[in-house]
Amino acid sequence: MSARILVVDDIDSNVRLLEAKLSAEYYEVLTASDGPTALAMAASERPDIVLLDVMMPGMDGFAVCRRLKDDPATRHVPVVLVTALDGRADRVAGLEAGADDFLTKPIDDVMLFARVRSLTRLKAVIDELRAREASGRRMGVIAGAASRLGGSGGRILFVDDNERQAQRICAELAVEHRPLVETDAAKALMTAKGPLDLVIVNTTSRAFDGLRFAAQLRSDEATRSIPILAVVDLDERQKAVKALEIGVNDILARPIDPGELAARVRTQIRRKRYTDYLRANLDHSLELAVTDQLTGLHNRRYMSGQLDALMRRACAGGEPVSVLVIDIDHFKRVNDGFGHDVGDEVLREFAVRLASNVRAVDLPVRHGGEEFVVVMPDTELEAARRVAERIRLHVAGSPFRVMGGEELLTVTISIGVATSNGAGDSSNALLKRADEAVYIAKSQGRNRVIARAA
Repeated sequence: MSARILVVDDIDSNVRLLEAKLSAEYYEVLTASDGPTALAMAASERPDIVLLDVMMPGMDGFAVCRRLKDDPATRHVPVVLVTALDGRADRVAGLEAGADDFLTKPIDDVMLFARVRSLTRLKAVIDELRAREASGRRMGVIAGAASRLGGSGGRILFVDDNERQAQRICAELAVEHRPLVETDAAKALMTAKGPLDLVIVNTTSRAFDGLRFAAQLRSDEATRSIPILAVVDLDERQKAVKALEIGVNDILARPIDPGELAARVRTQIRRKRYTDYLRANLDHSLELAVTDQLTGLHNRRYMSGQLDALMRRACAGGEPVSVLVIDIDHFKRVNDGFGHDVGDEVLREFAVRLASNVRAVDLPVRHGGEEFVVVMPDTELEAARRVAERIRLHVAGSPFRVMGGEELLTVTISIGVATSNGAGDSSNALLKRADEAVYIAKSQGRNRVIARAA
């Protein structure tokens, strides 16, 4: 997977060296020699990753990183700090500034490309979620945040066969988070399917293969999206590279520094909550796309797909499908006499009565305006007619309370019933037969059910 990478360094030879290495691997490389230029290019060119030198005159890498992460347009772009500094304070400062990772000069090519590939995969997932969310906003089905982005603390699973070490680390994490320890990899795989914000796995464990455990998390749909922080021994460079290749989100070198651990954990949990927010908004937009917002019933778009599938099965010799087309009698009088707000109350109350009088397998739908449809799988005409009569009696049998209970309205409905007639039938033809039956019911005085055979 290729990517657009912004390299930022005030030393031209460093820039050229990184540019040559990345270009040789078919990455598109952009360059900047100072912080302000880097910020402007990040906003205009939208890179996939920023490789950012720490020691620059004027605005250093920490300041640039903070600015990138504070800007909504660039905060989702992974930032890798490149530095000759290898001290704990600098790593922690970088992580707290929002950096996603570190590379130490002289840069190890294998580690460079492993981290770039790992962050590119992450960026691709976030970009896809953000694009879908943006589409939902443009269509008006996403109005605001659907989940909490802030909040301190997270649910963390620490998987390590060294229980004493794990308990010590968990005691440090417990100041801010809710950690738990599992020493058995098989049990840990089951625990990971519960609600978690992060899994930390010790890849140096002797009782189980930590990399295989991480790979199993990534291959299981139930745990695929949980971030993984791998504890590695950097003397085993290939193991660290392999961890990134199989989908580990971040690596932490032994011996574990508490400050760096805390900073990396916060980064992973913050990123997970952001992706959870995007997924929640996407789910919300999909739900709204197939749901009538006034009544809570499914809408015409959703019904079309479901009915077409049932009709294909019926036409191929499967069980018949019936539909009820329901029209609220004299609904215009309600709107004209009491206003559209009362009309909406009637529609909502009718939807409740309708949904409570059909089977769990049936599909009640608001087709549009005051017209509703019920799709009834595996149902003959006479059985559908009996259900329609039950709905009619329930609606007409008790008045609708509107305007806070101050007014009682008598509401009646006319229902047309039709059933599929085998090969050659279609959804449109079925609905048309039921719709014609509704007109017959209205012409005969309304408040009645007409079942029309094929």
